[in-house]
Formats: sequence, structure tokens, C-alpha cells
Amino acid sequence: MKVLWLQAAGCGGCTMSLLCAESPNVFDTLGGAGIEFLWHPTVSLETGAEVRAIFEAVESGEIALDVLAVEGSIARGPRGTGRFQMVSGTGRSMLDWVVSLAPKARHVVAVGTCATYGGVTSAGGNPSDAVGVQYDGALPGGALPVEFRSISGLPVINVAGCPTHPDWVTETLLLLNEGALGAEDLDAFGRPLFYAKHLVHHGCSKNEFYEYKASAVELSDIGCMMENLGCIGTQAVGDCNIRPWNGDGSCTSGGYPCINCTAPEFEEPRHSFTETPKIAGIPVGLPTDMPKAWFMALASLSKAATPERIAKNAVADRVEVTPTIRKPKGRR
Repeated sequence: MKVLWLQAAGCGGCTMSLLCAESPNVFDTLGGAGIEFLWHPTVSLETGAEVRAIFEAVESGEIALDVLAVEGSIARGPRGTGRFQMVSGTGRSMLDWVVSLAPKARHVVAVGTCATYGGVTSAGGNPSDAVGVQYDGALPGGALPVEFRSISGLPVINVAGCPTHPDWVTETLLLLNEGALGAEDLDAFGRPLFYAKHLVHHGCSKNEFYEYKASAVELSDIGCMMENLGCIGTQAVGDCNIRPWNGDGSCTSGGYPCINCTAPEFEEPRHSFTETPKIAGIPVGLPTDMPKAWFMALASLSKAATPERIAKNAVADRVEVTPTIRKPKGRR
């Protein structure tokens, strides 16, 4: 399977994340499955006229393209021309190339939240008119129209994340290579369900504190960050805490709140990422899979039953009170 990877308007962080794949590395993983980069701006040797020749061969149909992967948002400005981002040496914009090459590909994959929904590149006044490949924020229709379907019949596959997890990219490509990723395997925003069917909350190392609503008040505290510090892992899709990054870490295990970076428009929450908006002291954003009244009732009971160990540790920067191990009766 041949993959042509384009880097549009973004920081390149999703490629950096992909190159951090371990055990095995990305080249062994993809190479072992017969997946190769027709061209990738970071890892390929071809430059200049050689790259232009590859683009033109794909565009003419001389080279069959299995996957067009796009990283970074598509700058449509100024005035819809796309000329804010030109592909050097071609005289054509990235927008023009994406619109031209996408119909030639068996599959189109948007890599990272900038490519999927516009992401950080589209934040603020968005002077470059940056959009995702097939979404403009949460609205269908971006650089490609709502009705776009690749040769396979699928819409753009949105591997969202900022940056996206390396395994989400490799697993998507492996599934496409095996013909095992269909429309039924994508959620309502085009994200692969193998990771989007989970919440970041699942497997979080702070779940004991969450269950008792024992909350951190400062970023250095080890308690749950939902109540005061803006964590929305109970609403964000992703298996970040089930398969940790590089086998070891995640945002929440590193002491930073989940900011829902796999979601459209996460980049503009209208409040600080480390602040929990509240009404009458109650967080506005509550778990997606529980009625609000039930959550409030359970939260009140949980707080009343919080063990002293958990209450004290929640507002400390390390474990200060260790569990008490009680010996069974009748034993010395």
C-alpha cells in the first residue's frame, strides 16, 4: 500500500509523534505490512523536481495512490485562493493539490486535529481561513465538500488528536491495508472507533480520586482535576490512558488536565484550559454517559464517604498518607 503524505498548515507535531512509535518503530510496523511512503516530507529523500514528478504522476493516474494522508489544516485564504500556502516549485497551492489528489486516492486520511477540523491553526480570527480536510470545526465541509467520498466510498478518515497518538495512525493504516476499516467503524465525526469508542477517563491514574470526588486545587496536586482544573477526560474520546504514549505517559498522568484535543473546536474553549467553568459551584461540563441529576447525587454521597487518606492526598503533590493494611483476625 502506497501512502502520499502532505504537510499543510500546522506545526508538524503529528509527524514528530508518529516517529516516536516504539516496539516496533513506525518503519518496522508499516514496512512489515507492506505499507510504504510514496513520499513524506520528513522521512523521504526526494526533493524539488522529484517530488513534483510524484505529484504529477499521481494526478495523471500514472501512479495508483492507496492513501492520501494530510497533516495540518488547509489554508483557503486569501479569498478562497489557497495562496497563503503554496507548494514550492509547483506554482500551485496546497488547497489546489489536496482537491486534485483526493479523488485519485483509494482512501483519504486526515492526521491530527488541524487536518481533521482546523485545530489550533484555525483559532482566533483565523486570518488564513484554515479548515480541516472535510470539516470546518464541527461543521461538515472543509477543503473537500460534504459529499466527497474517496474511491473506496469512504469519507475522509479523521485521526484526530493534537498531536495524534502514533498508534492511532499506524493502526488506521494497517486496518485500511487489510480492508478492515469501513464506514461502520467511524464515529459521527469520522474518527476511527477503535480509539473513539473510549473516553480519556478510562484507565486514568487519578480515577480513585475521581470516584470520591477528591479534587486537586493546584496543578501540582495529585487529586482529580475535573472539579477545579478544567479536565474533561470524562467527555473526551481517546484511549490515551489505556495505551499510554510511548508505553508510559498521558496528559493526566503527567499532571495536566485533558483538554479534549480529539474534538472539533477544542482550541477555543472560551476559558482557560486549566479552569473549570461552573454555575452555582457546579461544573458546567459533566460526564457524557450519566444524567446530571444522578451525577450530582452520587458526587454528594462520594464526598461524604471519602477516606481521610484520599482527601489528604488529593491536595498534596505526592502521597502523604499510605493505605492502612489490616491483618485478618486470628493472625499474628
